[in-house]
Amino acid sequence: MHNFNAGPSMLPEEVLREASAAILNFNNSGLSVLETAHRTRPIMDVMEEARALVKELMLLDDDHEVLFLHGGATTQFMQVPMNLLHKKDIAAYADTGVWSSKAIREAGYFGKVEVVCSSKDRSYRSIPKDFALPNDARYFHLTTNNTIYGTQWHQIPDVSVPLVADMSSDILSVQRNFNQFGLIYAGLQKNMGCAGASVVIVNRKWLDKIPVKISPIMDYRNHIREHSMLNTPPVFAVYVSMLTLRWLKAKGGISEIEKINQQKSDMLYAEIDRNSLFVNRVDVTDRSRMNVIFELTDEKLTSDFTQFTTERRIYGIAGHRSAGGFRASLYNALPLSSVEVLIEAMQDYEKRVQAK
Repeated sequence: MHNFNAGPSMLPEEVLREASAAILNFNNSGLSVLETAHRTRPIMDVMEEARALVKELMLLDDDHEVLFLHGGATTQFMQVPMNLLHKKDIAAYADTGVWSSKAIREAGYFGKVEVVCSSKDRSYRSIPKDFALPNDARYFHLTTNNTIYGTQWHQIPDVSVPLVADMSSDILSVQRNFNQFGLIYAGLQKNMGCAGASVVIVNRKWLDKIPVKISPIMDYRNHIREHSMLNTPPVFAVYVSMLTLRWLKAKGGISEIEKINQQKSDMLYAEIDRNSLFVNRVDVTDRSRMNVIFELTDEKLTSDFTQFTTERRIYGIAGHRSAGGFRASLYNALPLSSVEVLIEAMQDYEKRVQAK
């Protein structure tokens, strides 16, 4: 199978094999990783290694803490402003798609939200370039990659307030200065492992002014003090993430996987632009390297092309239900050979249509 699913996405085969073995016999203990107590040394070692690998791969400084928490990125839409906003505070947000819109809505329950830029009027086919932030904004929130509409921030803006980023769909896929962010969050199920948990990377110096009345279980400071063990963590999800992080390190880290991701996306965009049957409507400068969106110029061919690719064991290219069309997600674990198979299918389909 050539798995282009947008998430949960494919995992490296060696990660699947090792995780499968650990379900039956974890670390030759005779116990499953699913039934090993989280306060035992082997599980605590998993958590510590996973956190350390994130710091190493992202070149994080000593001020940044790594947390593995329950829930996906959607939980962080609420937990971020709960921790960082007072009722009278202002938070600045960029609206670049569905997920940023949901984050904006959640933040409104905790403080004042100012949407400083939006590409909604352009059907989210571009990244806003010109905007100004309120001087008193507590932070500026952006979603680095848009899985539904296929856009990506290739240049992170240099702003005067702390940056908060939802990196769920491009974390660890492109080298950035991660230390410039006050807080980063992401669901694990695209480039970091399986569904069921999220990672939060936060500059602990920024957490001094958390509102007094906040639930202890939602307070980042408590999770930092307990090294992500404040309550029973999502053990298996963290274990799979640790294996995935090991795999990425063995591949040469973020800078090396970025080269492969660039090659994959360049090849696929080149074919879309060449092929008479397909079109990508995203501004070229803002095209995502992770989620390549495309449509058929003749929508009546949609079901036929879907069947054509299914016969070639190409899986998960249907576009999001709100956008339609097609979407090929090129996450870290997707091999270059799968992109080549998709491109060959697009070329062969073009020949078949033209021959009719």
